[in-house]
Amino acid sequence: QVQLVESGGGLVQAGGSLRLSCAASGSIFEIATMGWYRQAPGKQRELVAGITSGGSTNYTDSVKGRFTISRDNAKNTVYLQMSSLKPEDTAVYYCNMRWMSLNYWGQGTQVTVSS
Repeated sequence: QVQLVESGGGLVQAGGSLRLSCAASGSIFEIATMGWYRQAPGKQRELVAGITSGGSTNYTDSVKGRFTISRDNAKNTVYLQMSSLKPEDTAVYYCNMRWMSLNYWGQGTQVTVSS
C-alpha cells in the first residue's frame, strides 16, 4: 500500500518562496510518474507540475519559470520548489503518484500567499 505525505506548506508573503516535499512509502516510487496538483476554493483541482520516472518535467503555464519539480529516488521523495509566489498560488497542494492503473493521492498541504 502506498502512502504519500506532504509537508512544507504555510503562509508566505507575495514574492516569497516555499519548498514542498512529498515522501512516498512502497516500492514503486522509482518507476512512477509523480505530480503536484492544487485546488483553490471554488475551483477544480489542476495539475501544477509533473515528473516522469525518467526525469522529464512539465508545468502548467502559470508557474513556468517560478516553480521547479524534482525527485530523489534514493529518498522516495518528490519536491516542488516555489519561488516568486503570487496570491493566486494560494491553494491546497496535493502530491500524486501514478503507475499503470494505480493512482495515489496525499492528504494535501495548504499554501497561502498574502499580498
